[in-house]
Amino acid sequence: MSDLTHGGCHCGTVRFTIDMPENPLIRRCNCTICAMKGVVMMDVPMSMLNITQGKDALTPYTFGSGEAKHRFCSICGIHPFHQLRSEPDHYGVNIACIDGTSIYDFAEVPVFDGESHPADTGEARYVGVMRYQKFSG
Repeated sequence: MSDLTHGGCHCGTVRFTIDMPENPLIRRCNCTICAMKGVVMMDVPMSMLNITQGKDALTPYTFGSGEAKHRFCSICGIHPFHQLRSEPDHYGVNIACIDGTSIYDFAEVPVFDGESHPADTGEARYVGVMRYQKFSG
């Protein structure tokens, strides 16, 4: 059973719902754009994400192969999700854009090797893990 979860960009222009998967895949990616954005993403089938507001405010960006379709709010510049190159029927949803969720909710996040993308190498792999440790006191 999945739960309907809400999210959106920083300014609230773009809003969406996600029919949350039971065991979501959460990861970072070391490709050039993901490394610059520093985003922690959750893979979601496109059919499970519904844009409820501000679809016309989403600006697309592609590079390289042009297969990944990154979407940014044209008002605040936040990247709520993108269509994955490795799974074109999935979105990588920015965890920070999901209401009540923070990238700091995760002590460890695996890092996908987007720098050596499986579409180019034939091998999907992870190259490390990012850790967050809260200081006490």
